[in-house]
Amino acid sequence: MPTDFAPRTATVSRTTNETDISVSVNLDPEQVEYENDTGIGFLDHMLDLFARHGGFSLDVTCDGDLYVDDHHTTEDVAITLGQAVREALGDKAHIARYGHAYVPMDETLARSVVDLSGRFYCRVDADFDRSTVGDLSTEMVPHFWYSFAEHLRCNWHVTVLYGSNAHHKIEAMFKSGARALRTAVRRDAAQDKVLSTKGTI
Repeated sequence: MPTDFAPRTATVSRTTNETDISVSVNLDPEQVEYENDTGIGFLDHMLDLFARHGGFSLDVTCDGDLYVDDHHTTEDVAITLGQAVREALGDKAHIARYGHAYVPMDETLARSVVDLSGRFYCRVDADFDRSTVGDLSTEMVPHFWYSFAEHLRCNWHVTVLYGSNAHHKIEAMFKSGARALRTAVRRDAAQDKVLSTKGTI
């Protein structure tokens, strides 16, 4: 049974005619560090707090076609982030697999639940009264989680249970998602190598 785990890290690059992205992630940093530059200020803020509350180190850069709109950048960042976390997890040995978290943000309460099952499913329950927060379209927030979960290959459920301020809702979603993922990726040497009767996840 292992007693000392090596850090789980990955760097993934993705280049298309619409975006040029690099994502580096460390799931087990001695000190959390993050530097995110997507060209979308509010998305950078959400990625910063995702890293901080998840206990991950994260470096995201994106040169995207923001002269079109924010869709390609937001979607492709989520895709590449999901791929990087999946690569960093490797064979998922000794992980908790499941995680959930509730996070309040003033009048808002959000809940995120994750299963690192290797199977994709995503459900986002959130309504926004504003079309944008800062320079991010609120319609892209559910799409971000869908793309992230699809490429991480996990079950991802996030719900805004109540709230009124769009900024608070989105922030609570990212924070609760980060904390749920933090629980799910946590390793325990006493845990069976793979938490599944199938022997693989």
